[in-house]
Amino acid sequence: MADAKPADTEREGNRRQYVNFVYYKVDPAWRRLPEEERKRGKRQFIDVVKSYEPEMLVIPYSLVGIRGDCDFMLWRISYNLMDFQDMTARLLATDLGKYLATPYSYLAMTKRSTYVRDHVHDDQEGTRLRLTPGKFRYLFVYPFVKTRAWYRLTQHARQGMMNEHIEIGHRFPTVRLNTTYSFGLDDQEFVVAFESDKPEHFLDLVMELRHAEASNYTLRDTPIFACIHRELPEVLDTLGG
Repeated sequence: MADAKPADTEREGNRRQYVNFVYYKVDPAWRRLPEEERKRGKRQFIDVVKSYEPEMLVIPYSLVGIRGDCDFMLWRISYNLMDFQDMTARLLATDLGKYLATPYSYLAMTKRSTYVRDHVHDDQEGTRLRLTPGKFRYLFVYPFVKTRAWYRLTQHARQGMMNEHIEIGHRFPTVRLNTTYSFGLDDQEFVVAFESDKPEHFLDLVMELRHAEASNYTLRDTPIFACIHRELPEVLDTLGG
């Protein structure tokens, strides 16, 4: 677990989580290995992930057949940043890990939004410091960067546009948004992760958001990853071995 926090954040309810979305691509040579070697590598990989429970929350997703540049993703959440590095080193040392590349990895933290002020309800997006993901079949993830002009606007102007943004989101209750913050930690400013059992509802939500005024201040919101939640053994089985 993490070391002691400053006085204003040390209480359990105010602890902020580190969040990592790490994507893996398997070398096709792995699929040509003997079956027993592939099984051994998968068992080793699973054992390493399990060894970090319950201190770290790890939710696996498959992207096989959806994207060509990555095969699966681990959504990792911990109070200790070092956990991500330690786990990764151990995963890469497994017989499966020796055949894995990491085309993408995004680091962020939880933080309460400055725009969620009115009509706050329990577990509303923007009020949570503790994420509880993994309850939906699909996950849509992308890094997000706003223009510098956005930050030169007054708080009142930004709040008005975000109110519209929030109102649009409320029209799609089947889509759950998780916003995490990367300022100074990674290249992007935010990583947004939308959970849903209805991909078509997410598509409609994104189309609606394109009409919102705040979208004028979007600098970058790609690449976008459509991920399917499965148990880790199932995810590894989708690799073709």
